[in-house]
Amino acid sequence: MPARLDAIDWAILRELQADGSITNVELARRVGLSAPPCLRRVRALEEAGIIRGYRALLEPKALGYEVMCFAMVQLAAQGQAELAAFAAEMRGWPMVRECWTLSGETDFLLKCVAPNLGAFQQLVGHLTGLPNVRTVRTALAIDQIKDEPIAPLDGGEA
Repeated sequence: MPARLDAIDWAILRELQADGSITNVELARRVGLSAPPCLRRVRALEEAGIIRGYRALLEPKALGYEVMCFAMVQLAAQGQAELAAFAAEMRGWPMVRECWTLSGETDFLLKCVAPNLGAFQQLVGHLTGLPNVRTVRTALAIDQIKDEPIAPLDGGEA
């Protein structure tokens, strides 16, 4: 069941999701509170696990990662041990930025970055060479159409 949040909580979440570096004083001003109760609400949202953390959003191309790709990985065996072993391996690969387990014919979806096509080809080679990997299908990203925060914030409405 979703947490019970009031209009001020939703406003805090919208503001923080738009700019996680905002000061508490500015956040309080924007949501119509004084700073101390605003900070208490933010801490309560953090403690409830609604706010997981804060991070800077970096531009991969500005850091030399020219290639963005997705890899769909199917394992030969999908037991808990095999799934856990593959997941653990992916956690250690810096170019793998996201790794999702899926239902259906694809077991894992990886979002990867690489500095160039050669590095991308090496990544695919390493993936296909892993134990228990049956198939790897890849797709190079051409353009990003939408990049929104993970959680849509509509004030709790459907």
